[in-house]
Amino acid sequence: MNDQHTWTLRETLIVAVLGAVFGVLYLGWVQIWLIAQAIFGPVTMDVVMGFWFIASIIAAAIIRKPGVAFTSEVLAAAVQIMLGSPAGLLLLVTGAVQGAGAEVVFAATSWRKYTLPVLMAAGVGAAVFSFIYTWIRFDYGALAPGLLIVMFVLRCLSGALLGGLLGHAIVEALYRTGVLSGLAIDHAKRTARA
Repeated sequence: MNDQHTWTLRETLIVAVLGAVFGVLYLGWVQIWLIAQAIFGPVTMDVVMGFWFIASIIAAAIIRKPGVAFTSEVLAAAVQIMLGSPAGLLLLVTGAVQGAGAEVVFAATSWRKYTLPVLMAAGVGAAVFSFIYTWIRFDYGALAPGLLIVMFVLRCLSGALLGGLLGHAIVEALYRTGVLSGLAIDHAKRTARA
């Protein structure tokens, strides 16, 4: 297996492609969020937020090396900016915060565990980091404590389910196609079966 800290060209390209694909999907997800928010109100963002963490979880589960979760989210943010997102350059900060939240969880396992519970925890990590960031950016301190608790719990659940669980399902589906052959996920699965 390759050195834990060195990315191959194939791995780099995969992270770039995932960042680009999810950058496009993230922009589309904004439209879903806006429609849902119009119907269900302000906590909708916390309910749907977990999908905006999924690039970091999928990329990390496939490549399994330091920096992958962080980089894939920053790339997804950059793609959104290039496609004209009205959020502008602040998206780079958002992507960095979300990617860092997921990366911290993978770092806690020394980038060695990518089980479903770890992927769901990475989604929660991204949720916690993003909640702190949005608290500062949007002055959540002015909100009622009960509402803050609901928002935080919903965002963590969304991170676990739309980020971690859905990310795991997508990675497993991709793995079954054979396109991930020879990558770290493939080596880990073959070793586990041996």
